[in-house]
Amino acid sequence: MRVIRFIIVNIGPYKKYIFCIFLAKCLIAIDTTLKPFLVKQFINIVSHHQKGSLWNVFILYAVLQFMLISMWNISDYCVTRYTINFRLNVAEVFMKKLYEYPYSFFQNQLSGALTSKINDAFQYLPHLIFITINSFFYFFLLIIISICLLAKVAFIFVLSMGIWVALFFAIISISMKKSIALNKECAEEKSKIMGLISDYFTNIMSVKLFATQSFEQDRFFKLKNFFINVAEKGGTYHTWLYGGLSLLTSGYALLFVSALIFGYQNGIVSPGDFALVIMINFNIINTIFQLSYTLRNFIANWGEVDQALALLEEGEPTHLDQPKATALKCHSGEIIFYRVAFQYKGTEMLFQNKSLTIKSGQKVGLVGYSGGGKSTFVNLILRLYDVTHGAILIDDQDIRDVTQDSLRKNISMIPQNPMLFHRSVMENIRYGRIEATDKEVIEAAKKAHAHEFIKKLPQVYDSLAGERGIKLSGGQCQRIAIARAILKNAPILILDEATSQLDSVTESLIQESLWTLMKNKTTIVIAHRLSTLLHMDRILVFDKGKVVEDGTHSELLKKTGLYKNLWCAQVGGFLSNKDDGITNK
Repeated sequence: MRVIRFIIVNIGPYKKYIFCIFLAKCLIAIDTTLKPFLVKQFINIVSHHQKGSLWNVFILYAVLQFMLISMWNISDYCVTRYTINFRLNVAEVFMKKLYEYPYSFFQNQLSGALTSKINDAFQYLPHLIFITINSFFYFFLLIIISICLLAKVAFIFVLSMGIWVALFFAIISISMKKSIALNKECAEEKSKIMGLISDYFTNIMSVKLFATQSFEQDRFFKLKNFFINVAEKGGTYHTWLYGGLSLLTSGYALLFVSALIFGYQNGIVSPGDFALVIMINFNIINTIFQLSYTLRNFIANWGEVDQALALLEEGEPTHLDQPKATALKCHSGEIIFYRVAFQYKGTEMLFQNKSLTIKSGQKVGLVGYSGGGKSTFVNLILRLYDVTHGAILIDDQDIRDVTQDSLRKNISMIPQNPMLFHRSVMENIRYGRIEATDKEVIEAAKKAHAHEFIKKLPQVYDSLAGERGIKLSGGQCQRIAIARAILKNAPILILDEATSQLDSVTESLIQESLWTLMKNKTTIVIAHRLSTLLHMDRILVFDKGKVVEDGTHSELLKKTGLYKNLWCAQVGGFLSNKDDGITNK
């Protein structure tokens, strides 16, 4: 049903094309069934030696032939126009809907499997509509007109055709449910394989470095064997099904030919009627055989589309903007956590009723063991997750009451592992502010000390970064991310180990740019190298999902707490890693 619902909701703009295809098919069906009638007239005229009447029939035949060619051309034109536009609409619907899903949805999905499912909907949804009109409706109309013509010859032909068609579609209807289930299962296994292949190529460097090609092949073979079993089960079922339908059709063909011979021998059927019945029935048999194989593809496509559309119902769009959400007015960048508590599904509560204020322009460092809750703290500010209890306010505005776009436009984020688009370096930097000029982009790159390496690239700023920035080093990707943030120039700045992949010389140069960037901005810095936090106005220490200490570097060192232990345990400026049972999301 979800396939039908989706089509009804989204077909509106393309009704004119659908109507033209529908009308063309009506006329093609009339043309196809009238031609046997014209052949009957030819035979009857010739057998009665009525030479003058032949030209009248010929003119009618020529008109029908011209109409047929015209209708096919009109149909093809409309199919092309509607298919292109409807496919793009399908892609747009998926992009908009999935954007509303929480970040956790994408953490639990393979990007390759997602892409495979969306591609199935993109490819096959227009095809399902076309088959419905081009095959099913066309056949239905063909049957009605054929029955009307056969009724003029003898009722026995109408009765036999009616029984055969009824039996044929009764078998199809009974088998439909199982066919769809088998094809949905097959589509699910296919998307798993595509997800694995995508994951394999995304991590091809790891596969090579760890020499795990055979391990990955084994994983592929396991999925491949599952897919083969499901596909063979479906193939066997459909072979028996269509074998039975072929037997039924052959029996019908023998029956109507026998009836024709009997009718002709007894003077009931004229030579023209003989030709009419033969041509109509062979037209129907040929069409129904094509229809049966079309139906097989239709069911397979239906299963794949149904599975793809399930994506639109899988995730809960928990992060939708409120109906009356307004744009965030960020004047100073003050952030308030008011009695905040947060809980992942199936985990213990974090930040239990925590209240704290990050004042406008304050520079705050976040430290703690991996999994202590630092990234969760930041993700709550970005509203990648919603708080379970309490509220987060920016300049006295609850972030749930403002639009997410306006919230994130006021926050610059430099992640630890920047992900770049498979686009030019210029486009990747400009992503910080889409309307920025080339001059502004280059200026931001210079401030991020990225201009030097960009000048050495084959096509300079037009060089492709590669998927996820694979053509660039980790440090180069990080400098592009810093350039983005400089270009965006938002009032709130979040740095997540922003210089972790830079060499010492480049880091010292960029630190100066970052301090310039931090000026007059509320800044939150996640760092494992505590030396980078010495000049912070304030440091929050996280442990097991709680803020356990709060103060400046010197204040925290005077306490015998976790921060002092971390500082003393540091070797070369790096924080030791400890598993405390909390997973940083």
